[in-house]
Amino acid sequence: MRRSFSPYARFLIIGLLAVGCSRTIKSETPSPSTQTEALQQQRFDDVTITVTGLKYPIGNAFESHTKAFEEATGANVVFETVPFGDLYETIKADYTTEENRYDVVIYPPIWLSDMVKANYLSDLTSKVQADSALEWEDITPFFQEHGGTYGDNIYGIPVDGDYYMLYYRSDLLEAADIEPPSTWDDYLEIAETFHEKDLNGDGEADYGSCLTKQPNHVSWWAFWSIAGSFLQSEGTQQGGFFDTETMKPLTNNAAFAKALEVYKATGNYGPPGELNHTMDDARELFIDGRCALTLDHGNTGTLTIIPESKVVDKVATAPLPGSTEVLNRETGELVACDKFTCPFGINGVNHAPYAALIGWSAGVNAASSPEQQAAAYAFISYVSQPAQSNVDVTIGETGFNPYRISQLSDTQSWVEAGMSSSAANKYLGGIGASLNNPNIMLDLTIPNEHSYQQEIVDTTLAAFLREEISREQAMEEITDGWEKLTDEMGREEQKTFYRTSLGMTP
Repeated sequence: MRRSFSPYARFLIIGLLAVGCSRTIKSETPSPSTQTEALQQQRFDDVTITVTGLKYPIGNAFESHTKAFEEATGANVVFETVPFGDLYETIKADYTTEENRYDVVIYPPIWLSDMVKANYLSDLTSKVQADSALEWEDITPFFQEHGGTYGDNIYGIPVDGDYYMLYYRSDLLEAADIEPPSTWDDYLEIAETFHEKDLNGDGEADYGSCLTKQPNHVSWWAFWSIAGSFLQSEGTQQGGFFDTETMKPLTNNAAFAKALEVYKATGNYGPPGELNHTMDDARELFIDGRCALTLDHGNTGTLTIIPESKVVDKVATAPLPGSTEVLNRETGELVACDKFTCPFGINGVNHAPYAALIGWSAGVNAASSPEQQAAAYAFISYVSQPAQSNVDVTIGETGFNPYRISQLSDTQSWVEAGMSSSAANKYLGGIGASLNNPNIMLDLTIPNEHSYQQEIVDTTLAAFLREEISREQAMEEITDGWEKLTDEMGREEQKTFYRTSLGMTP
């Protein structure tokens, strides 16, 4: 008998409607030629700006617009991009040493509080308000608020939108008369169903689930994608990492323990060597047709239509699975999801889509000269404007994912990029449902987030997956590490940053 998780259908529809109706979209976006003509009115002759950011793919995609910008404005743009693992320290060194070698900084918003604290970035609020070409109101409210804004001030212009979603082989599930997973138990059940089956017709056994788990990479994103639905149930402002009153970490309780169990169990249905798989490894396996399920940013959706893909029009997207139990923060125990414990749940399932990384934004160094700041802002605006970005987000190799309302409400550009109309609707529907969930879980955005996640959580998760430590030891090590780091950073100051990042009164 066909299992039915009808809440998903409702969730997807609601998400699309919410995105599509949030404002009236202009019928036409400026053509590149019109945009270039407008840009030529700004001249930055003999002005050189230096840009840093992620080397690949974000930096490469950003750099691809350099020639047109330079020809139109007379500016000279120099890129000094670095791998992701080096980017945080590269940016930090620029403001802690006061060297200020970078005029444009392309950064994930999870590091914004560090830069605000250091007074590193220029307040762009007035520039944004005066910049009609940017079409700020076309940027979804979520990314307006969390993509580069701190408090009431805008410090970065979004160029990408990131959040983890579920990707599944729609052809396989439909053929087997199985609905996409509504809960993490469903996820594991479906992964088991397809594990060691030939999923791409090459005669070899394939895998039920493929996730990123390499240490010192970004493996914690997959873990928090699972943990969020157990830890956060009362809306985005509740937060999923700390108690907002005490800054006590939510990392040693029954909910966290359950998330660790699920995370480890996914490995039963993963490929050999998954503990060393990078994000690119997981994506490659999925687009090769070798995985039934995966969790990822929007990148996988556009990568499924590249020429090498074996899964064109065979993939659908949905919000992350959820949990039928949620954390009681007073007792530390799991309780049933009902209208009181998870008011945004649907039919007893709590969903907490995880905004991993939140995306990429670009800001301007406050210490750069006025001429460099003007040129830097013009370059950022140029790349983010719809004429560029609405095409960029449809190309998998750019690393740019949808963050504008027009990108989510108009399927035509996606069809032109190679998606079928059906696939485009499934992809954008999953995104819309995630972004419009009132319980979406924000990634951790406080000073020194890098140490909390990469140095403490990542290291501990790696040891747990390799069975070097027990589940209880993992929870204790993360909790003790976070408590110590919070005290070192200043508990009250960290609380202020945490509450502000959630949109709460500090």
